[in-house]
Amino acid sequence: MLINSRQNSKIKQARSLLTRKARTQSGLFLVEGIRHVGEAIQARYPLEHLFYAPELLRSPFAEEMIEQARARGIPVYEVPPDLFQTLAEKEAPQGIVAVAQQRSTLLAALTPEAHPWMVAAITPQDPGNVGTLLRTIDAVGADGLILIEGGADPWHPTAVRASMGALFWLPVAQVRWDAFIGWAQAFHVYGTSVRGAADYREVEYARPCVLLLGSEREGLSQEQTAACKTLVRLPMSGRVSSLNLAVAAGILLYEMRPS
Repeated sequence: MLINSRQNSKIKQARSLLTRKARTQSGLFLVEGIRHVGEAIQARYPLEHLFYAPELLRSPFAEEMIEQARARGIPVYEVPPDLFQTLAEKEAPQGIVAVAQQRSTLLAALTPEAHPWMVAAITPQDPGNVGTLLRTIDAVGADGLILIEGGADPWHPTAVRASMGALFWLPVAQVRWDAFIGWAQAFHVYGTSVRGAADYREVEYARPCVLLLGSEREGLSQEQTAACKTLVRLPMSGRVSSLNLAVAAGILLYEMRPS
């Protein structure tokens, strides 16, 4: 089906999803780009519909994805390039974007038996860090991400892109601190702190476990620190006092990876 009007209701809705308010109210978000839409389709992630601009598509793989979407009953809409540009956040769009349903996971569904290696981040501020965390969690073979006390939107276009498709395969839970504390009793919680007694390289990591990352600005509070069974630190040799959240998580997760 061809859509060529900016006033079309589906176009207006998709454009609004560039804002957090619209994403929160609708429970939807945008997935832009060939690789990202392809991962969503492969994961059978719930997609509402696809928009594509034939003049911008330069990949047989993208054309194949469109046919796969049609075969699965996902509505597909053709739009002209100028209209597609209003939906795209990237300057050089690849000609395909999907509207997807947000799929949050309930904390109770994340059991020690099925999800023995989790990562939790307290109020992360940068959506790029959230996406990179998901990508790293997928790379090391960990089991999912818990976002505590709000922070960056995991459905933000930057987070979706930075995850490189991991968002569609991994569980993501969004919870309050008190709910996390009750749930985490069944796990060994490893907290990250400059005051940690243990060098991260000298710890034997047990399962089931959670790597708990403090906020970028303030780290772990006294209450959050008390909830950890082990506090680990990353030694600093230079003048900086901390690392980027996603960088620190990557170092720790690869150290925690079973040999």
